[in-house]
Amino acid sequence: MSCWAGFLSVLYRHLSITNHPAAKLMCLTSTPHSLMSSALSLLLVFKTNSAYQRFAEGRKIWENIINNSRDMYRMLNLYENEMGRAKRRRLQRLLAAFPYLLRHRIRPNLIMYRVDDEENVRNPEHSIVLYQDKARNDLDPEAAAVATQEENEGKSRRKRRPLYWVDKRTLPWRLLPQDALEACARSQNRPLWVCDRMAHELRSIPDGPCFTSRERLTLIGKVEKLSNSIGSCERIHQTAVPLNYARHSLRALSIWLFTLPLCLVSSLELATAPAVFLVSWLMFGIYEIGYSIEDPFQGTLRLSVLCDTIRRDVLADEVIRSTAFENNEEDTVSSSSSSSSSSSSDNKYASEQQMFQQQSNTNDNDQDLQEEEEEDDEIEYESSPVVKESRNVLKIDKTQMVKKKKKKSTGGTVVEELPILPSKSAIWEGKRP
Repeated sequence: MSCWAGFLSVLYRHLSITNHPAAKLMCLTSTPHSLMSSALSLLLVFKTNSAYQRFAEGRKIWENIINNSRDMYRMLNLYENEMGRAKRRRLQRLLAAFPYLLRHRIRPNLIMYRVDDEENVRNPEHSIVLYQDKARNDLDPEAAAVATQEENEGKSRRKRRPLYWVDKRTLPWRLLPQDALEACARSQNRPLWVCDRMAHELRSIPDGPCFTSRERLTLIGKVEKLSNSIGSCERIHQTAVPLNYARHSLRALSIWLFTLPLCLVSSLELATAPAVFLVSWLMFGIYEIGYSIEDPFQGTLRLSVLCDTIRRDVLADEVIRSTAFENNEEDTVSSSSSSSSSSSSDNKYASEQQMFQQQSNTNDNDQDLQEEEEEDDEIEYESSPVVKESRNVLKIDKTQMVKKKKKKSTGGTVVEELPILPSKSAIWEGKRP
């Protein structure tokens, strides 16, 4: 547009000297542009507002994912005694891997290589073979043609999908339990598979004095909210702004800017090109902003930061956050014992305890097997890089506290030091530091 405006300004300057009537014919009045500017502003404002609504809705969806993940992690720790340590760890790792799998579905940027790629040779020991999990767009002509052909002819003509491989030591694969890694990789919708697996794990929790169907349905409700977030993200990602509206806005803007130098050349002359450049930069910038935020999951929102936030809240800060649940558990136990001794309904409580005791005696063999599984999962969990990272953070904090204590002991005043947090093994075994 600037080159076009510069050419018209030079031509007008030449014709105004050699042929003044022809120079007047080049000029247009500002009335057509004044009438067209109102319609053009409505098109640009409507496009920008609709794009920003999609951006704000996408951020709200991921805010709900973060809140539901934190709430579910809290409830898993509250009912750890009822569900068992091994089951709580499996649910915890599935919950931490969920946002990464959802991000790779709506924004396929997972580092994967073709199986037949000669440059990147696959290591069978540390790799896993899978298909690409990609949410289709509504404007995809190939997917629309295949779907229409299947409806009309009743025959499946889908192409064979290429096989890829990924390093299972990277995120999110190292977060998944070993028994769920292969099945999750074979799934076509991996975040939905994780939600189904978490719901199945929660359904198999036996009833107890502190865990009933009410708590089970509450936890499954959190999983349903995570499953609904998958559909919400797919709705924004797969549904694009209609092409007719986008093309009409771009054509109207191009015509308006193309004829703008004819209205300004009579008054600005050689300064027409800089003026048109500024106006074009402003108008095309508004159009580009609306186009870039239509799909907020393609770079506008930093999904990697949001996924890392969930992983740290669920796994990395587990050692420190578990101390809060230990204190709360001791308070609840002491309050329940004092209230039960002073209440008049001891007989009813004793009868309920006998019922649950009889029910638990029938499952002694299952509990022995669960204890063996918990020991194996504990060894695997302690050797995971996430726990090692959290322990390294605690070691650094302890060394810094010792240095501060030495510095303060040299002075005349006595400063009370904060207690060192217990380790994860001490918390699980119920010991004191």
